[in-house]
Amino acid sequence: MSYEKVRKLEPTEFKRLCGVTLGTFEQMVKLVTAEKVLAKKSGRPSKLSIEDQVLMTLEYWREYRTHFHIGVTWGLDETNVLRNIRKVENILIKSGLFNVGGKKKLKELDSSELVVVDVTEHEIERPQKKQKRYYSGKQKCHTLKSQVLINQKTKEIICIAVRKGKVHDFRIWKESQIDLTKETEILADKGYQGIEKIHTNSRTPIKKTQKKSLTKEQKQFNKKLAKERIVVEHVHRKLKIFRLLSSRYRNRRKRFGLRINLIAGIYNYDLYLSLQQASI
Repeated sequence: MSYEKVRKLEPTEFKRLCGVTLGTFEQMVKLVTAEKVLAKKSGRPSKLSIEDQVLMTLEYWREYRTHFHIGVTWGLDETNVLRNIRKVENILIKSGLFNVGGKKKLKELDSSELVVVDVTEHEIERPQKKQKRYYSGKQKCHTLKSQVLINQKTKEIICIAVRKGKVHDFRIWKESQIDLTKETEILADKGYQGIEKIHTNSRTPIKKTQKKSLTKEQKQFNKKLAKERIVVEHVHRKLKIFRLLSSRYRNRRKRFGLRINLIAGIYNYDLYLSLQQASI
């Protein structure tokens, strides 16, 4: 494995292998290179080139193999693999280029635009302490939850909130304290029943009761809403291309929030590049 071999792939095959486009990869390399130039030179130089270090980090996110197995592939000790991946991640986070917009981005939204909110769960190793706080009755395992808020039109991720698996979806919304204008409409699923009390301009599916079934009009309303909010499910799928987010998370839970925000920022940058190419 090396960048010299991978760079010869077709753009679609490169995206399939690394999870990002070649343009995003080159930008990541530029950021790491710039940080290397400014940093004080100390210690033994890395065995890998900067391109290979970024490629190894993407491989770790994409395939989520152990540091030992990746070390065998690249001819490194697993401790060096861990050190290189952490170093690249820290540089990308520090640069700010791959940060999601956050709550500041909400203020820039046009009042006519729709936002879609949804929560997905990520399985984790069973904690040694306070296990009940992470246990998800729905998934029947210990999880972390990530709430994703996206622009329904552009599919851009606006902000992400991470909580423990036991926390209810609607409680995550209330704790995240997302401030939207009254004109902005929110689309959500059944887990957000009651959100209209906080934000009147919102839509959630109508739930049937034991005594009363849904009418034809109510079923049509739910079907139309599902079609409008399906874009958030597509975004979840694109984030979970990286097996670090879709398989059981083995690392320290404190770093999970940093990694999912970084991957979301990379997704946004990929989306920005694709829109630029489409406009040319």
